[in-house]
Amino acid sequence: MSRLLGDHMAIPASLEERWPVLAAEPTALAWLSIRSDLGLAPRTLDAYSLGLSEYLVFCAAASTDPLTAGRDHVARYVRELSQRPPRRPSADTSSAASPRLANATVQQRLTAVRLFYDHLVEEGVRDNNPVGRGRYAPGARIGGNRRRLVPHQVRLPWIPDEGDWRKILDVARCEPIRNRMMLALAYDAGLRREELCCLRTDDIDPGHRLLRVRAETTKGRRERVVPYSAVSGELLRAYLGHRAKITTARGPLFLPIL
Repeated sequence: MSRLLGDHMAIPASLEERWPVLAAEPTALAWLSIRSDLGLAPRTLDAYSLGLSEYLVFCAAASTDPLTAGRDHVARYVRELSQRPPRRPSADTSSAASPRLANATVQQRLTAVRLFYDHLVEEGVRDNNPVGRGRYAPGARIGGNRRRLVPHQVRLPWIPDEGDWRKILDVARCEPIRNRMMLALAYDAGLRREELCCLRTDDIDPGHRLLRVRAETTKGRRERVVPYSAVSGELLRAYLGHRAKITTARGPLFLPIL
């Protein structure tokens, strides 16, 4: 929690500096730069950059030119993704016996590669996309399910139990008031990280205990107004008093911890 806002507000480095492998493939770098210029959310751009970088590393290890790679090469990449262990242990104990990348992570990696090849097709570099978007299953109605390279799995989310919540609260009690305020608003209003970190002082309506979540900070680019609890209201009043000791200027609600 203490690093959440600091990381978010840091000035991002260029794509080449953050993902050195992209420098070896100008078309990949150009595609990501276009997505950035068109206003793609920073976190989504990071996900695409990571996914495409991993694919380029796989191509280099296989001595395959990504611009001419075929379906067989993509199939081998899918197999490698499906067998790759996760970087972090999962909270889901059901998959502990055979740890693999989560299905959603594999889908995300392939999405970056598929969109990259879509760009190459649009630019006339290739005639087809080796990743593709799946085919309609035989007998399926129009608009029905498609066959994908990797079947899409829908699993129940992990939900903290009473003991987990107590541990979270025990840790939160030791955090600075800013971090406790962030946790309270995130929980009350169901805010994503981007939405939480981008809140401004003029997004708050203390009289009605409402928050305005601006469209440009949301994933779906839809503005909304959400409530927060009376307890969070008291904590917010204390935090604003603390913030006023640092600065009285309007702007970001949550200031980085120095």
